[in-house]
Amino acid sequence: MAFKEKLRELRTENKLTQKQLAIETGYVQSVISDWESGVSAPTLPALLTLAFFFGVDLNELTDFEQELSNSKKHAQDILP
Repeated sequence: MAFKEKLRELRTENKLTQKQLAIETGYVQSVISDWESGVSAPTLPALLTLAFFFGVDLNELTDFEQELSNSKKHAQDILP
């Protein structure tokens, strides 16, 4: 699951609007909206803030392990 989808899922599961999440995390609503729409991506400090706020680890929030797995498979396909 892409970060933007995971963020929206976590926010709605916690019954928060974008504005409420912005207030709770110290970001502005337009930034939350941009993240959820994929217009921009959060910085590492923002990711850490979101992970802490929702009580999840960075791997769950960003699906980093899946991305890494896909990268390894791609590398195996192109390497001799």
